[in-house]
Amino acid sequence: MIPIVKEEVQKYLNRFRDKELYVHLETTTGAYSAFNNQDNMTVVAFIRNTKVMFDQAKITGDGPFRVGLKIENGWIYAEGLTDWIFNSEEQLLLAGHNSEGKLAIALQLSEKPFK
Repeated sequence: MIPIVKEEVQKYLNRFRDKELYVHLETTTGAYSAFNNQDNMTVVAFIRNTKVMFDQAKITGDGPFRVGLKIENGWIYAEGLTDWIFNSEEQLLLAGHNSEGKLAIALQLSEKPFK
């Protein structure tokens, strides 16, 4: 993955507009966050291979970045994104890594289900 360049990511978001896609959205504070420090609360959200279609997509911020996808009855929103890649399987993979390099959030879009 490479650091996000807003204009490049926006091009790929636009490419996916009005298409039926599979989305993967994950956020986590880390499975062992509370184990290492009982004052920390572990927070996790995970959605994988859910079909969506959006008619509007926008990346904003100066880094870390935010991506919003306008779907029929609402929004999908991811904040804290730092890195990205468009891979050989034509999947847009966005991730947010914390100051220690650990994954904090992932937003991935694909026309085929994720394996």
